[in-house]
Amino acid sequence: MELRQSGFKTFTSVDSCPSPDGLVRTFELFVGHGFNDLELAAITQTLTAANEILGQRAFKWRFVSDAAGVVTSGTGMMVRAEAALDDSKLSDMMIVIGGKGPANPAWLRRARMMQRKALPVVLLSDAATIYIKQTNAPAGKVTTHWRDIATLAETGYHPNLTTRFSEKSDGIITAAGTGATAELVIGLIAPFLQGPQVAELGNRLLLHTIRKSDAEQPKDIADNEGLFDAHVTQSIRLMEESLSEPMTMAELTARVGVSTRHLERAFRRVFDDTPAKFYKRLRTKRARTMIEETLLPMVDISVATGFGSCDALAKAVKDTYGISPSKMRSREKISLLSFEEA
Repeated sequence: MELRQSGFKTFTSVDSCPSPDGLVRTFELFVGHGFNDLELAAITQTLTAANEILGQRAFKWRFVSDAAGVVTSGTGMMVRAEAALDDSKLSDMMIVIGGKGPANPAWLRRARMMQRKALPVVLLSDAATIYIKQTNAPAGKVTTHWRDIATLAETGYHPNLTTRFSEKSDGIITAAGTGATAELVIGLIAPFLQGPQVAELGNRLLLHTIRKSDAEQPKDIADNEGLFDAHVTQSIRLMEESLSEPMTMAELTARVGVSTRHLERAFRRVFDDTPAKFYKRLRTKRARTMIEETLLPMVDISVATGFGSCDALAKAVKDTYGISPSKMRSREKISLLSFEEA
């Protein structure tokens, strides 16, 4: 994704400081009355943290609405916004915050203007739902928050509707929004960051993992079944504590206090996998983090993740991620948006 330079000034919420390439990427955040303040805060906090990591103002934003003035969220947050007038003052990217607004909001017209100029538009949760309702079976895939997906599927013809976190169709990105907003924003700005900077950004936001755009949304409590199985939870905790010296399945089940067969049934029910394979994936995931974010020799990483040799480490990484450890380390960029990958 390539964002053009914008010469327009924004609110003075953050001091302006140009990036090394002379470009300051501007995000236009469209809010309507009743907007989702969780989504808005996730965007501004993520961009603020990114600027702090870079040590300069590489990303800035401005608030716009259908009319100038104070806009109030569904929980009482107030934002002073500019009026979004016709095709003037278009930013590098527009993100429409979700909220229970009118069926034909003003941002629809502005989104079309951005689309015609090949400028990215992101529609979060309720905004994505409105767009899907207004669009007659878009050619590409679309998504929204899972709570609206079943209703959309039953009340209209939406053959390309998915349950993923985000999708892109004809320059419009539809997304689940809400609690997954920060991860989406990280994906949007990842092309302008190095791998360790993306990792640091996730750490600052206390994100245990950064999910990719093609990951499936957790649709209800049943999807988090592992939270309610004490044996599975205890097993995972033991696995994570012993990545450098993996336990045998006999040792693990003895510590948990269940039979091997019982634990295998529990893991298959929750993860559709065996405990042994899940354990290996955890070690491989830790190895990937150490490969991409440290300069430790491969032999040290293989020992720290319980593989014991560089050959065993290389095979596990290649089988899981389709790339060798050496090539993984040489990459400078991380792509989180599946629809932007080459």
